Formats: sequence, structure tokens, C-alpha cells
Amino acid sequence: MPAKHKSVELLKLNNGFSIPNVALGTWKASPDDCYNAVMTALKTGYRHIDTARIYRNEVSVGRAVNDFLRQSDVKREDLFITTKISPYEFQDPENAILASLERLQLDYVDLYLMHHCVAEVTGEGITPRDENGYRKHISPEVFSYVDAYRLLQKLINKGYTRSIGICNINVPKIQRLLETKDLIPPAVVQCEIHPYLPQHELVEFCKANNVVVEAYSPLGSTGAPLLHDPVIVEVAQKYGVTPACVALSWAVARGTVVLPKSTTAERIKDNISLIELDDSDVSLIGNIYKRMTKRYLESKWKINVYESDADFRPPT
Repeated sequence: MPAKHKSVELLKLNNGFSIPNVALGTWKASPDDCYNAVMTALKTGYRHIDTARIYRNEVSVGRAVNDFLRQSDVKREDLFITTKISPYEFQDPENAILASLERLQLDYVDLYLMHHCVAEVTGEGITPRDENGYRKHISPEVFSYVDAYRLLQKLINKGYTRSIGICNINVPKIQRLLETKDLIPPAVVQCEIHPYLPQHELVEFCKANNVVVEAYSPLGSTGAPLLHDPVIVEVAQKYGVTPACVALSWAVARGTVVLPKSTTAERIKDNISLIELDDSDVSLIGNIYKRMTKRYLESKWKINVYESDADFRPPT
């Protein structure tokens, strides 16, 4: 059947701002590749760029964004720039965001995300590790993600960011943030989400509570294993598009923001070319996890960062 193409849409956040539902992800992009990818994306029509302190490419992102603004008629307020605070910075978010803004050469970011739900020890580098290679964290009983979030929200009033949110979080933790009286609700949560890890409960909970969900690793991370899944391939053949187009269009059809990462110009251009999927195909893809469930991002912590605060599991 002929594919009906979709344009990038703006989703309304719970604080009144809007977020484009397709972004360029920049994880694992080297400085030169990152600069070229961001420039290609912005020239192609992307208006949402996602980076992080831990990616070590904020300088390249900022250089590309500022070069693009100087060379085009696009205004800063028409772009949506996201960066993230690393867990070792959680106890001092003001200095963390000021350093990020300096690297980005921006006056503010549109979204500032906590990169995990557990704090790391300070003063030992970006990802402090013990003698066995495990990331060194602070017990949630001493300093929790709620404590970190409480500090983060002060950055909005100071004009350093317009919105805040949190990554790698689950429903009980989101609910705790929503129920804590002195906290503003997160505008966005960003998690690994794809047909092998659809996180249906989280997506539906966030919709019901007016929190936008962003899906990273939408193709299943390195090597894009989803592109060879028989259901994805079959649906792609039905519409005459690529498997990547189907996977990304599925994410958008669910009402999530999708964050495809690429440093290849043609793929960057392809990743913003989405289609409308029939509801039956959205449902079909959403049930792939019953045959195959897989989380691709597994950080080496002694605490299970994806589950409860108190879940200190022995290393495996």
C-alpha cells in the first residue's frame, strides 16, 4: 500500500513549551562526526538536538548549532536543545549546567535531564569506578534521585533551562516525583524504548499524567538489530519503506519523541521521513516483545538503576 508521509510535529509539554517529536541523538558521536551530523540534521529540517555531558561532545553540538544560526534565518527559540547532567554532578547542578552552557555556547537549554536515578561519588571523574569496574554510587538513603531532582528544579527560575526531566526511570519512581508536594512534575522522561522493550506501562502512565516520553535507542542500539526483525521487515515491505522508517514511525505513532542517532548524512535525512502506520500495524509491532524482549543498555552498577531505590543486587 502507498505510504502516507508525516511531518515532524510539536508536542505540548506540561509547562506550556513545545518539543519536536523527532530529534537527532548524538551518543557515541566523535567531535568531528558530531559537528557534521548536527549541521546536516539542522539543514535537513531537524529542530531538536539531544546531547549530554557524558557524551563529551557538547562543544561540537554547540559549535554546529551556533554556526547554523549564523548561516540561516532560523532563530534560537525555534530550536530545542537538550543536554543531561551526569550522576557525579547531581549534588551541584548549578555548576554542572553552567559548564554545559559554556561548552554549548548557549544562554539556556530547552531541556535538562538527570541522566540516571542514582547519584555517583564526586571528584573522581565522569564515571567513577571501583576496583572491579563498577560505577561508584551514593546510597539512595544518603542522597536520592528525589534530592537531586529538587536541586535541579531551581535551575528553571534562574533561566538556565526551560524544562527538566529524568532518564532511565520507571513508573514507581515517576509516581514518587509526582506525589512529592514541593516538586514540579517532570516535563519529560527519556528511556530505552523500542519494539523489543516497548515499556507500555510507562508510556501509558506518562500519557495519563501529562509527561512526554522520549525513546532512545529506537532501533535497538548498535547494529540496529530491529531492522532484521521479520515483523518490522514485513510491515516495511507493505508500505514500501525501510525497516528503520517503520520502527521510528511506530515510536511517533505511540505519541513518544524518537531520538535516532546517526552520523551518516543519508540516514540522518531518512530518519526524519516518517509515515502513518495503520493502527493494526502499530499494535502488531507493539506485541513483538512477547516473542523477543531485550534491553540493550546495561550500565555496570551494583545497584539496579532501572528498578527500586532499595534494590542493591550483588554484582553478576
